[in-house]
Amino acid sequence: MNIFNTNTLINEQTGNLAFKLANFEDNGQFDHVRRLNYYSLIWIKKGSGTAKIDLAEYDFTADTLFAITPYQPFMFQEKEKLEGVVLNFHPDFFCIHKHNEQVACNGILFNNIYNPPVLCVTDETRDQFEMLIAQMTTEVHKADLAQYELLVSYLKIFLITASRSKASQQPEELEALPDNQEPFILQKLKNLIETHYKSKHSAGEYAELLNISPKALAKITKSHFNKTMTNLISERIIIEAKRELYLTDKSVKEIAYNLGYEDEYYFSRFFKNNADISPKIYRDTVGFARANA
Repeated sequence: MNIFNTNTLINEQTGNLAFKLANFEDNGQFDHVRRLNYYSLIWIKKGSGTAKIDLAEYDFTADTLFAITPYQPFMFQEKEKLEGVVLNFHPDFFCIHKHNEQVACNGILFNNIYNPPVLCVTDETRDQFEMLIAQMTTEVHKADLAQYELLVSYLKIFLITASRSKASQQPEELEALPDNQEPFILQKLKNLIETHYKSKHSAGEYAELLNISPKALAKITKSHFNKTMTNLISERIIIEAKRELYLTDKSVKEIAYNLGYEDEYYFSRFFKNNADISPKIYRDTVGFARANA
C-alpha cells in the first residue's frame, strides 16, 4: 500500500484522528471494506473502477469525488491504477450537523438517501480543490496561532464548493414527460418518508399512502434509487439516530422510542445491523461525550 505525504492532526484530548490529508498511488487502503469513525472525501484523480458503498455499486473514472459518512461501509475495486487524495475529518473537528446553515452539505454531499454519494469533478472545481488542498497542506504543518480555525475555514470552503457542484449536477430528478407519473410519485414518496419514517417502517404502508401496489413501488425505488423501499426507510432512520446520538444526551431508549421502537434492544439490533456498530460504541467514538467540548 503506497500512501505518502500524510498530514495528520490528532485530537489531544481523545487520541483520535481529528483531520488528515493524504495522497495515494494505489488501491491498497480501499481494496477491502472500510468503516471509519470520521468523514472521508476521496478524490480519484486518475484511474477507474467500481465503488461499493452500502449496498450499491457505482462505476467511476478519473476526477470523481466520493463523500463517505462515519461508519458507512465502502470499498473500491480497481480497474485502472488509482491515484488521488483523501481528506478525513472527525465530527469533533467539524460537525456538519451543527454547521449545516454555514455549509449546507448535509443532505447534499452527505446523508442523501436518494442520490449516490458521488460527484464528478469539473475543470473549474478541480482548480478550486487543488488550491484549497495546497492551503490545508501548508497550514497543517504549522503549529501556529488559530491553526484549527483556519483549517476549518478551508474545509468549509471545500465542502461548500463540493456541495454546490453536486447540486448543480443533480437537477431535480426526472423532468419527464407530462404523462409520466413517476417523478410526481418519487417526490411524493420522499415527502412521505420525511413525514412518517419515525412511525411507519414497512414498505407496504408507503405503498398504501401512495395508492399503488407494493410491487409497483418496489419497481420504482429499484429503478430510480437502486435501493429497496426497506433500504430507504432504514437509511433515513439511521441518519436520524446518528444525529441524535451525536448532538444530544438522550438515552438510547429515548432515541429508540422517538423513532417508533418500543423495545430498546430491538432498536439496538436494528442499528447494529445497518450501521455495523452498536449505538453505544457509535456515541463513544463519534458521539455526544465530546460534542460540546
